Amino acid sequence: MFLNKLLRAPLAAALLAIAALVSTTAPTPALAQAASAPAAEAAAPAVATAPAVKIEKESVANPYGIEAMWKEGDFVTRGTLIIMIIMSMGSWYIMFTKLWEQSKLLKAADKVTDGFWKSGSVAKGASTLDEGSAFRFIAESGLKADEHHEGTLTEQIDRHTWIGMSVQRSVDNINSRLQDGLAFLATVGSTAPFVGLFGTVWGIYHALTAIGISGQASIDKVAGPVGEALIMTAFGLAVAVPAVMGYNWLIRRNKSVMERVRAFSADIHNVLLAGKR
Repeated sequence: MFLNKLLRAPLAAALLAIAALVSTTAPTPALAQAASAPAAEAAAPAVATAPAVKIEKESVANPYGIEAMWKEGDFVTRGTLIIMIIMSMGSWYIMFTKLWEQSKLLKAADKVTDGFWKSGSVAKGASTLDEGSAFRFIAESGLKADEHHEGTLTEQIDRHTWIGMSVQRSVDNINSRLQDGLAFLATVGSTAPFVGLFGTVWGIYHALTAIGISGQASIDKVAGPVGEALIMTAFGLAVAVPAVMGYNWLIRRNKSVMERVRAFSADIHNVLLAGKR
């Protein structure tokens, strides 16, 4: 018994010494977490300051647009486009010039109302109007007819008829001047869709030719010709629609202008018959 106790005492002391040594050298979980925290904080700024990668979009030119159609089209395609461009430019030029002429006539009509009839005679009233004015032209035509009625072959025609004929001729000349260019607008409005339709048919013909040559109806073979056909159709409508609308609008304005011109001519006729030159 004594021997067993003697052997157990050194063994227990050795076990206690080993346990104390392990407890002093092994780190605790709290210390391990505290040690790993600075490392994570040091790694975080590296991720935040990494530069962002910019992705640039590649721009691809449209291979089936108007520019491509002009470059790759034949002389028929280019000729059709040129014709429609000329028709469109002519239509817009006529619409702007006729609108300017009508506005000028309406301003002259307002001036007649303000100053002409306040004059003592037709001659004095005509001098107040602008040079080249349609209303001054009518007044001067009536004055000339009244002055040259006597002493000539026109004596066989009564004065009333002769002055009326002269004034009516001047009104007809003004009306003819206002109608200039409207026939072109009517022609463009009626023919431009068919010109565009011709370009459409020509584009479809190119599409069928491409299918026949390649032997397959793939989209890359027919996209160009079909796009050409659609562009021609759009061009035809873009030329025709403004021409038709402009024609109808100008005709209506011409009617309003000519009503004021005819009313003035009738008044001039009556004043000259009354003997107030």
